[in-house]
Amino acid sequence: MPAEWERHHATWIGWPHNKSDWPGRFGPIPWAYAEIVRKLTPGEVVRILVNSPVHERAARRALTSAGVSPDRAEFFRFPTNRGWTRDFGPLFVRRSGRSAQLGIARFRFNAWAKYPDWRKDDRIPERVAARLDLPLFPARAGSGGVVLEGGSIDVNGRGSLLTTEECLLDPAVQVRNPGLSRSELEAVLRDYLGATNVLWLGRGIAGDDTHGHVDDVCRFVNPGTVVLCREPDPRDANYRPLAENRERLEGMRLEDGSHIAVVDLPMPAPLYFAGQRLPASYANFYIANAAVLVPTFNDPNDRVALGILAELIKDRPVVGIHAGDLVWGLGTIHCLTQQEPAIRSQ
Repeated sequence: MPAEWERHHATWIGWPHNKSDWPGRFGPIPWAYAEIVRKLTPGEVVRILVNSPVHERAARRALTSAGVSPDRAEFFRFPTNRGWTRDFGPLFVRRSGRSAQLGIARFRFNAWAKYPDWRKDDRIPERVAARLDLPLFPARAGSGGVVLEGGSIDVNGRGSLLTTEECLLDPAVQVRNPGLSRSELEAVLRDYLGATNVLWLGRGIAGDDTHGHVDDVCRFVNPGTVVLCREPDPRDANYRPLAENRERLEGMRLEDGSHIAVVDLPMPAPLYFAGQRLPASYANFYIANAAVLVPTFNDPNDRVALGILAELIKDRPVVGIHAGDLVWGLGTIHCLTQQEPAIRSQ
């Protein structure tokens, strides 16, 4: 699986429609999506999943109003349950060399082992593979398919993969693969994603509906460097889990045996809506061809986070996207997007 900063052919996104994901606040959500697409299209095509001709027309109207060129958006009428494309969308893998080729590692999706409506989302990888005429590699362990969401992992494109024990190994809460051991999961990640070096963090952040996705906690920004969220307030629920993750990373090594460079990324102040803590995190950024899109929350640390990422990723602009409405759906920019790599990295 290539690193996110490697060249993309396209970004996939599922146009929003499930109002239960943003109860009482759905109105601005299509416009937030349109702004994300507007920032993506200077560098790549955006491939948009829609449920129907009516859904597609609504998306086209929003994109036209936002100034998106029609030739930069491609629509696929593949019905979905929700719009969190990072988690159910195709995980693209690439064979390099003279016979460079894309394929799709087909993991199962079951709505984070939490919600009953997921079967449309679960079909998306095979539908994309069929439409694009790409080989599909069903991930299996023993006699069954393996459940894995794209937001639960992050890779450096060299063989190292970040994930959390809370998400993939918890034996009691939102269990994706009952009975599957750590070593068996590592074998699956090696065989289907090329991950020879799995880096296990502990827990995710407070308010995370997925029970520990790593893309709200720690991300690679180049092959040897990660940004890790840090909470300085010892009274905050995130303080101890994030400190423990730093302790773990300090003892870990990359696939070549070298130390990992760990850079602190601040957290915004705790964000609540209707009494519920939301998983607001600057780590939920997306590295596209033309820009790095970073969620912002009208918080003083917005500027700090943008500055840190701009110092680390210097080959494309770092752009803030207001995510105060998006995060009420318990996810932001990275959760909504899924990269389709170019067949060749350069």
